[in-house]
Amino acid sequence: VVAIGECGLDYDRLHFCPAEIQKKYFEKQFELAYMTKLPMFLHMRAAAGDFCEIVERHKDRFSGGVAHSFTGVNGCSLKTTDNLDVVRGIPVERMMIETDSPYCEIKNTHAGINFVKSVWPSKKKEKYDQECTVKGRNEPCLVRQVLEVVAGCKGILDLDQLSSTLYHNTCRVFFPHDLDSAADAILAGGDDSK
Repeated sequence: VVAIGECGLDYDRLHFCPAEIQKKYFEKQFELAYMTKLPMFLHMRAAAGDFCEIVERHKDRFSGGVAHSFTGVNGCSLKTTDNLDVVRGIPVERMMIETDSPYCEIKNTHAGINFVKSVWPSKKKEKYDQECTVKGRNEPCLVRQVLEVVAGCKGILDLDQLSSTLYHNTCRVFFPHDLDSAADAILAGGDDSK
């Protein structure tokens, strides 16, 4: 276990759980993070005001984490030019990316599709083939496409360096004890192991 979560507020699905109950238990999850000294994997959708108020009230109860939503940096967040402008404004040193598999694939109708270079053969699930992705389902390997869109809309040409930075960001939050000076040097483009 490397984090507490995914936890947070999602007011898009209140028929599953009313807002008051979500808020009550979201508050309790900060106590769990405090007791375990683990970062939090946070989720927010259509609940910004309550979410920010609760996080602000408990910011001293957790060591760090990542905020995710269905409009985070994944295929769902790369739909419109406004979404891409938001991505352009996020400092790379503070960013992580994801696929949110099996949902939120980058579709041909999304603004970010123009930056996608990598494609994989796909087949309908009824014709499953382990050498192909399942058509219409976001697969973990498609995180590469999210990386390409982030690089493209930020004007970054070196995908390997961007990938290393994003990987380092993820390790810094979820695996801080695994990072050492040699790993940091490799990620920075040097190699202290020689």
